[in-house]
Amino acid sequence: MANTEQELRQELSEEREQLADALESLREATNVGTILRSNLRVATIGALAAGFVVSGGVGATVRLLFGGESDEPEARRVWIISR
Repeated sequence: MANTEQELRQELSEEREQLADALESLREATNVGTILRSNLRVATIGALAAGFVVSGGVGATVRLLFGGESDEPEARRVWIISR
């Protein structure tokens, strides 16, 4: 029985080590800060592109809802806005 008990203790110890290694790998893989720092340029370009698309979408919706079509010519509307 002592031999079996010793084998069980050894197996449990090995399992603990494997679980600790797996947990450490998982922490590294899911660390958003590290991932962003390593891909900062790509993340910045993506954020700028997303902001541009979202602001364009909001601007188009506001224009559609509140701006609509006007009797004023395009040049006059631009002049009024730029004043």
